[in-house]
Amino acid sequence: MQVKVKLFAYFRDNRFREEIKDLPVNTQVGEVVDGLGIDREEVGVLMINSRHCTFETELREADILAIFPVVGGG
Repeated sequence: MQVKVKLFAYFRDNRFREEIKDLPVNTQVGEVVDGLGIDREEVGVLMINSRHCTFETELREADILAIFPVVGGG
């Protein structure tokens, strides 16, 4: 299945802004995050098709997965 993955902020460094990924059916969001070498502790927001999701959410054909880092500041 094909899924569009969009990265935000410093997750784009040495990666990509958005990319179409060919993934096996029943792939979970966490597997994509792990495959990109992103530490799960650094992930602030995960969204599929503009709706919040979790690492355990299964992706479907033509989904758009957005991965945002934790926002820090003070």
